[in-house]
Amino acid sequence: MQKKLEVYFSFRRRINAYRYIEWLLEWDQATIAPKASAKYRSEQIEVLSEELHKITSDPKYIKVVDELYENLETIEDTDLKREIKIAYRKSQVVKKVPKKEYIHYQVILAQSTAIWAEAKEKDDFSIFAPILDEIVQYNRKFVKYLQTEELKGYSVLLDIYEEGATVQKYDEFFDTIKEELIPFVAQVTKKNKFKFNKKLTKNVYPRHEQKQFSKYLTEVFGYDLSRGYLGESLHPFTSGVISDDVRITTEYEENNFTANIFSTIHEMGHAIYDQQHDPKYNGTLLQGGSSYGIHESQSRMYENMIGRSFSFWQLHYPKLMELFPKQLKGIDVVEFYKFINQAKRSLRRTDADELTYSLHILVRYEIEKMLFEGSLKVRDIPKKWRQLMQMYVGKRPLKDADGALQDIHWANGLFGYFPTYALGSAYAAQIYHAMNEEINVDSAIENNNIRLINAWLKENIHQYGNSKTPEELILNATKEPFNVHYYIDYLKRKFGD
Repeated sequence: MQKKLEVYFSFRRRINAYRYIEWLLEWDQATIAPKASAKYRSEQIEVLSEELHKITSDPKYIKVVDELYENLETIEDTDLKREIKIAYRKSQVVKKVPKKEYIHYQVILAQSTAIWAEAKEKDDFSIFAPILDEIVQYNRKFVKYLQTEELKGYSVLLDIYEEGATVQKYDEFFDTIKEELIPFVAQVTKKNKFKFNKKLTKNVYPRHEQKQFSKYLTEVFGYDLSRGYLGESLHPFTSGVISDDVRITTEYEENNFTANIFSTIHEMGHAIYDQQHDPKYNGTLLQGGSSYGIHESQSRMYENMIGRSFSFWQLHYPKLMELFPKQLKGIDVVEFYKFINQAKRSLRRTDADELTYSLHILVRYEIEKMLFEGSLKVRDIPKKWRQLMQMYVGKRPLKDADGALQDIHWANGLFGYFPTYALGSAYAAQIYHAMNEEINVDSAIENNNIRLINAWLKENIHQYGNSKTPEELILNATKEPFNVHYYIDYLKRKFGD
């Protein structure tokens, strides 16, 4: 067994090196790379993908992973046992997906984000549709290659991003959302309750001052910039490969300054999670979060439950006023608090409030499910999008840029990913409830002690990285299985007042 493990560790070291280079290229592409570099970069990614595929498909590697998996009971280290299970899961893709198809798919993905960006800029879905159709066709093939007796169809993709997830489980989750939230959302958003000062939406909030406030937020939340980086991109995201290199981006819109505030806090939620996992997991398959849903629970908790709380702004609003004295003159903290928590029917997911957010995800979930059931064609996505948005959110987009082109995820081939956003919001409510049972969260926020919250989350969730399944983590942190009603109750308490 020791010799087999040495072989496995040797392969893992090489795989990590190639994945690190790929990660750096992807970061560069999404942040500072000039548009004209896309073609040459995609050619290099093709070569890297071929080399990485050679390693991960090497018969020696496949054999050693299979043998270790077959002899799991002889491995005493529970972390190593978990890693071998994950390695075995990942190896199924290499074993079952033909090499040429896998590599060509990587090349398509390297090209697709630039095409999506052009389509969004020109508000023309037809520009993006051909390459999106290719991506969907490849994913349909991958589903057929990877499905098992237990996991079939769209469930194969759901399970990639949320271990143990299936269409049946998500249907039950979203059925509760439909039943409990859609009528409640319609009632709450039927009319605007408050008229806000036009300065909050019509004023210009310069980028330079927004950047200063973002930097201030990193200090407040304890996001360690000596092991991280705050950049800028069209679509904010978090990216990292070890706990000592976790980078985030945000956006700066001069006529929508709160987008920057909450994008920054949201991404810091992801980043603090990754920075706080046990360093022993660096360079292993246990690095990072347990699942995309658990990861999203952290970002949604930081953004909404902490970042939109009155306790938070009572303390930090003076700093915002210091940076924008003319723009915020005459606007007190209560009005600002109501402004950032208003529930309204919006077109864009990233602009959606806490209450309506999961309904935006419901739209995407149902479209993805129809695509992989074969009842929807790519060219018909915009029409179906408009229909579902009207049905669930109560607002119909007039432009593709505000509809089916607003998110980059499908250009990255992330089918099965979107549902984790809604599941993560629900996880967050249950975790937040459990945390409040042990510490006074409001008091920690009021006293500028978010590090106390970070410490609780590190102890109960973050430190474990990917060494536990989502189900195990929720049970560990909250002392009970996942329960969607914590989420429903939280939203009804907050927005029913």
